[in-house]
Amino acid sequence: MKADVSHLPPLLAEIAEVAGPVAALQLAKVKGGTECYIPARAPDDHWLVQCVGREAADKLCAHFVAAIESDSGRSRHGVKILLPLGDSGTAAEARRRAREALDKGASLSEAARRSGLHQRTVQNIRARMKDKRQGSLF
Repeated sequence: MKADVSHLPPLLAEIAEVAGPVAALQLAKVKGGTECYIPARAPDDHWLVQCVGREAADKLCAHFVAAIESDSGRSRHGVKILLPLGDSGTAAEARRRAREALDKGASLSEAARRSGLHQRTVQNIRARMKDKRQGSLF
């Protein structure tokens, strides 16, 4: 079963498909919002290997490698990518966590603790959520 990555920005969703959602979220946490270099092959002491592990780093390097044709043959080069912040620290992710907690029956204070939002913010989120117990008038 594949993890749902629909809430991630497109580049992080692509990374999640290649190396797994844990690697994508870890990259966003460590390097999100910055431009970083993905080499054609990362040595063991490279930040990418330290961040996501050897297997995921190898998958990312293979996926993002740029093959360039020249008179002397084909060469492989790394690329620079601008990693999005992801959802770990964004307000949208915090609101999503609050909605999920409320859907699972958490109290306002518990949903606030889980999401990192103020209790009044969670109260406003709950007020805007559709109550599944209510029928439609139309």
